Amino acid sequence: MTFTAKDFKKGQPRWCPGCGDHFFLASLQKAMAEIGVAPHNTAVISGIGCSSRLPHYMATYGMNTIHGRAAAIATGCKVANPDLTVWQVSGDGDGLAIGGNHFIHANRRNINLNMILLNNRIYGLTKGQYSPTSPRGFVSKSSPYGTVEDPFRPAELCFGARGHFFARAVANDAPNTVEILKAAHAHKGAAVCEILQNCVIFNDGTHESVYTAEGRKKNAIYLEHGKPMIFGENNEFGLMQEGFGIKVVKIGENGITEKDLLVHDAHCEDNTLQLKLALMEGPDFPIALGVIRDVDAPTYDEAVSAQIEDVKSKKKYHNFQELLMTNDTWEVK
Repeated sequence: MTFTAKDFKKGQPRWCPGCGDHFFLASLQKAMAEIGVAPHNTAVISGIGCSSRLPHYMATYGMNTIHGRAAAIATGCKVANPDLTVWQVSGDGDGLAIGGNHFIHANRRNINLNMILLNNRIYGLTKGQYSPTSPRGFVSKSSPYGTVEDPFRPAELCFGARGHFFARAVANDAPNTVEILKAAHAHKGAAVCEILQNCVIFNDGTHESVYTAEGRKKNAIYLEHGKPMIFGENNEFGLMQEGFGIKVVKIGENGITEKDLLVHDAHCEDNTLQLKLALMEGPDFPIALGVIRDVDAPTYDEAVSAQIEDVKSKKKYHNFQELLMTNDTWEVK
């Protein structure tokens, strides 16, 4: 059966005009249509926050849960019904502060979830407190003199928890967002997609360097498996290995050609280079977009289902009625 984005739409979104949530919602609905899983076989689970209103606007099964518990509820949903496609949507506060423990363990267990992290580096719903991804020195309502903390970097958390899939897109870059969502769905296991977006009211411009098409040409690199790492307005720059690190080079200078550049391997089990790519920041390095890591590994939900079937096959009973008959019985007349 063929679906369109309209098949996944419901209601009128109640977000501020210009909010990145609008852009992401449209991309998610388009991606779901192209993936082709029916709405009645799809569930969208969220926590609390602006981004967590998203299930209200999806014509799928959905649940707007409690603060920080989206991953826990999504895990139960997937384990109880392995055939259901489950999307978890969290913000950087909901997903990495109160929900940080669930985030790392969902990755460690490798539960077959599509985990969306909408990162605007602020608590928007509660009116502008700094979040776990806000940069050091960030001035907000809860840090009027600037934060004295270093932020979490989502990729670092994902990789540190032995995560097997990490991708990144900018909210208003629909083509790339749709592609990484489709790749996340195709991946078996916990698939983390970090979506960079602005909060137009409390943290506008936080991802300004890559929030326009022109900015992404200058300040971002689109990574594709099996392709050389090239970027720039005219594809004039590339990435090369330098010792245990990487460096930016200009193609054509000092005899450097495309053959000298690093080739992206998203499927490499050793995440050393993938993590270096994911942690690149401007102005010295481009911000990495696209699928950065995509490695096969056993999934928690499939392992649980297989274990249950194995145990059942060795039991003398297979249902409650048979269980009752395993002990002595008496007939009362």
